Amino acid sequence: MSWFYACDLFGVAVFAITGALMAGRKSMDLFGVLVIAIVTSLGGGTLRDVILSHYPVSWIRNDLYILVATLAALGTVLWVRFTRPINERGLLIADAFGLAVFTVVGTQVALEQQVPISAAVIMGVMTGVAGGVMRDIICNEIPLIFHKEIYATACIAGALIYIVLQQFKWSDDLASVMAMLAVLSIRLAAIRWHLELPRFHLLDREPKDSDQ
Repeated sequence: MSWFYACDLFGVAVFAITGALMAGRKSMDLFGVLVIAIVTSLGGGTLRDVILSHYPVSWIRNDLYILVATLAALGTVLWVRFTRPINERGLLIADAFGLAVFTVVGTQVALEQQVPISAAVIMGVMTGVAGGVMRDIICNEIPLIFHKEIYATACIAGALIYIVLQQFKWSDDLASVMAMLAVLSIRLAAIRWHLELPRFHLLDREPKDSDQ
């Protein structure tokens, strides 16, 4: 098993844990927990593969992805039920690592399909964030990437760095590591210092007498 494949499976597990925790906050039954966990961990890669016509999708080619997501979700339920709540800060750090891996994986797959650079960046971002967006929509929440610290922006930076290093003929392993470190560093900095993009506030204006 290559180090990058192991990192990919770790990302699946981390994202499945975040999905299971969200399902728990919504008091879902065990089936609901499994569905949300699998959607969160595999949704982005599935959407990417469908758009790129990259068949069969990853979890159909290799059922280890489903197994890892399922075990991570069940393990989360047991851990929270019989021990104590999972450390949220530690989970955010692990989530940042999973985000970094998924971004690079998505960008790699897109480049292998010989899509334009802009599409490769979008596929990298989609792989990293789409599962979480699906999770939040299903759970009737505003998606995390639209209202919290810098998240998708870190993916864009990582995807661009990977593509640029590939253009300069860096080895795939080294380019992957540098891109992952970029995503991880930006995301951890956002968590540490609560960095956010500027927000757009549309305030209602009371009509003046002259407007009536």
